[in-house]
Amino acid sequence: MKKQLLFLGLGLALLSCNQEKTTQETSTEAETEQSPVVTQREDMITKSYNINAKSGTNTEGTVTFVQNGNEVTLTIEARNLTPGIHAVHIHEFGDCSAEDASSAGGHWNPTTKDHGKWGDEHHHMGDIGNLEAGADGTGVLTFTTDQWSLGGDETKNLVGKTLIIHEKEDDFQTQPTGNAGGRVGCVEIN
Repeated sequence: MKKQLLFLGLGLALLSCNQEKTTQETSTEAETEQSPVVTQREDMITKSYNINAKSGTNTEGTVTFVQNGNEVTLTIEARNLTPGIHAVHIHEFGDCSAEDASSAGGHWNPTTKDHGKWGDEHHHMGDIGNLEAGADGTGVLTFTTDQWSLGGDETKNLVGKTLIIHEKEDDFQTQPTGNAGGRVGCVEIN
């Protein structure tokens, strides 16, 4: 009888461990599905994300941020855009849940300046510029600055924000949005 109880106890313990392992594996798979691809070396951080289509479009592609020392380089490789020019901005909330990406809020503007063109006296920290999509709907934009970071100082930190691709060109004048129109692509930066 003692041997049977011992085997029963061991069997239940193994079953419990196996179930716990399965639960941990499942939650890790779910976390990976929504997490960015992150590579980190001593003085370099790379985060890569898929673009989420918004406003009934088929926009897709990837967005990559690389922090190397004090500089951050953004690379956007977008597909299925309407041919033409599309504004790109960093928005204040890391939330792409709304169908039209309105959950991302307005432009990220920690220094409370007017909207404008990057490098001019007045511009938001999220005013990146424009991405041109060719006749095939693809476009690439690369942007480098020492005014952003992937952590740390909140006036520079991109984490917890979104990157938005708009339907129209940024005119760099209309306040506060640049008359960029709807939001066709969204990336949560986490």
